[in-house]
Amino acid sequence: MGKIYDLIVIGGGPGGIGTIVEAKVLGLENILLVEKTDNHSHTIRKFYKDKKRVDKDWQGQAIELEGNVEFVDGTKESTLDYFDKLLDDEKIDSRFNCEVLKVQKNGDIFDIYSNCGDYKAKNVVVSIGRMGKPNKPSYKIPASIRRQVNYNLDRCGNGEEIIVVGGGDSAVEYACELSSSNSVTLNYRKDTLTRPNPTNQDMIQNYASRGKVKLKLGLDIESVEAQHGKVKVNFSNGDMRLYDRAIYAIGGTTSKDFLKACGITLDDRGEPIFNSENYECEVKGLYIAGDIAFASGGSIAIALNHGYRIVSHILSK
Repeated sequence: MGKIYDLIVIGGGPGGIGTIVEAKVLGLENILLVEKTDNHSHTIRKFYKDKKRVDKDWQGQAIELEGNVEFVDGTKESTLDYFDKLLDDEKIDSRFNCEVLKVQKNGDIFDIYSNCGDYKAKNVVVSIGRMGKPNKPSYKIPASIRRQVNYNLDRCGNGEEIIVVGGGDSAVEYACELSSSNSVTLNYRKDTLTRPNPTNQDMIQNYASRGKVKLKLGLDIESVEAQHGKVKVNFSNGDMRLYDRAIYAIGGTTSKDFLKACGITLDDRGEPIFNSENYECEVKGLYIAGDIAFASGGSIAIALNHGYRIVSHILSK
């Protein structure tokens, strides 16, 4: 723990990448990116379907990039390639498969404890995202059908009867993607789909009108059971239906225990408390970036702007 970094960024998603690249470009000398998985952008790799469209502007809201990282509309693959290039070109010092356990401030210096060693830094940015821990339904999933219950597109085959549960962008995209080789039903507890961005709203209406995706709206699922090797879904109106697979796309939550272990104060809703202009938490020199700064999630472009504002604030002190 002899070396003291100017900045350590915890989390290798868009917010973390944007922050560490801005730090390098704007002149911070000793910086380090720490990521608990084996590569950057874990959420994009695991939860985005192949060739998923990735837009700079989020839900129709035009986002003006403020910093030095350029970002344009593309796909899952082009986005990952771009982030590869950013980290390689800027020669970012990175530690992968390195899980931070605790962050503690002693005087003016942060001690960062991890499974790959301990570090010291003058400033710390936590950018862990929300999808590392996907939301799960409140009812029990029987052990015998757990391999037929997904929270992404892993293990999905062809020719299956699938129910996708959720009302956001991921749910719509999963349903439309799977419909090319499966019979798909999209279930959402509300009567209308208002959460997806305009493009996805148009897409799901198109797929539904052509019978490619069946919509089952305004109904909650009360429970699921195993029956004849399938997933039996019991709806709130008394209906039931057998499916080969159920996919839940119902969002994700922050790791409250981890945020607390980093010294980040949470409000009564479990959300981090921070300065909305520079993303500094109540502990000076401790910042958050990316989706954890939004109760309802954000965009890649917004996360990149977080990085620029954070580094600009650090340099102004």
